[in-house]
Amino acid sequence: MVGGGIIGLAVARELARTRPGAQVTVLEAEDRPARHQTGRNSGVVHAGLYYRPGSLKALLCREGVAMLREYCAEHGLPYDEVGKVVVATGNDERPGLERIAERAAANGVPGIRRLDAAGLREVEPHAAGVAAVHSPHTAITDFVAVAERLAADVQQLGGRVLLGHRVRAMRRHGDGVQVLAADRVLGFDLLVGCAGLGGDALAAAAGCPGEVRIVPFRGEYYRLSPAARGLVRGLIYPVPDPRYPFLGVHLTRRIDGEVVAGPNAVLALAYQGYRWRDIRPRDLAAVLAWPGTARMAARHWRTGLSEVAGSLSKSRFLALTRAYLPALQPADLERAPSGVRAQAVLRDGTLLDDFAVDVCDRVVLVRNAPSPGATSSLAIARHVVARLPS
Repeated sequence: MVGGGIIGLAVARELARTRPGAQVTVLEAEDRPARHQTGRNSGVVHAGLYYRPGSLKALLCREGVAMLREYCAEHGLPYDEVGKVVVATGNDERPGLERIAERAAANGVPGIRRLDAAGLREVEPHAAGVAAVHSPHTAITDFVAVAERLAADVQQLGGRVLLGHRVRAMRRHGDGVQVLAADRVLGFDLLVGCAGLGGDALAAAAGCPGEVRIVPFRGEYYRLSPAARGLVRGLIYPVPDPRYPFLGVHLTRRIDGEVVAGPNAVLALAYQGYRWRDIRPRDLAAVLAWPGTARMAARHWRTGLSEVAGSLSKSRFLALTRAYLPALQPADLERAPSGVRAQAVLRDGTLLDDFAVDVCDRVVLVRNAPSPGATSSLAIARHVVARLPS
């Protein structure tokens, strides 16, 4: 197993649980689990409102919610159903809001309610909008704590979690795979890659580049000042643009009591480009060399420029947020750590919206697992393990 984020650890645990006698090893490049996407998101356990019915995202999100809720209860991990409202700020967004309600119903999301402006104020008194969809069972958790518990499970089941083991080379031979990591050569019958932002490098090393490449999008956040946190009870989301897999800037109460606004989506200049000054020419060259990157940019450049403007201007970011929470003032927003989303892009420039898993002989690669990947992690693990060669 390559990758010590929540999905890689969930797959490792599922293997150790369901394949008696299997010697499971997790190789993680960093000095602790969950350093990247798992540890840099807003902690939302998505209920399944947005996803195309019948898609892997829809199916595994709904399965994953139930599994994650049970897992958190079993291990005493935080899980709080704070609820979410998806808000239409004008009548032009009502059709999109209705599509969300219809998808939620088709996906079996429980407790969904359509709200008028007065109903919205009952749920979120400081939110502004003409209508909303309320998902009362949307929850928040601590995904880092979940990942750490999964790592402990792997070890208790007899597996190994090797930190500081970045994969440097790989060779398939016979019925197995040899991996060079941390100056050690390790042999495996099967290799599963859940490398996220490092997914392309791993796929290339395995000789399975596939038909997608990772384009890193930085998502920037502001936290609300302590005085402003009371303006948000749970989660306040916009009606998403159906052209993109991103949900738009929203307000999220976190499990530690903080409230964050974001994320936006700007092209990162390195796979781990958490700031504008984080530039890695080799990463950027790889992203730009993929034909899908230029085609994506040609199709969506106006939106891209708008996102960059929101990144560079706090006042613009504030304006986006105040559309849903008018009482916010400039002093209420404080910079918070950013995340980077590993977004798979097809050769024709299409942003891949669904989860994607490639099987390449004795190597299985999770190529696209963005939001709701953390929510769905236990269900993704079951799905991946069911596809592994025996």
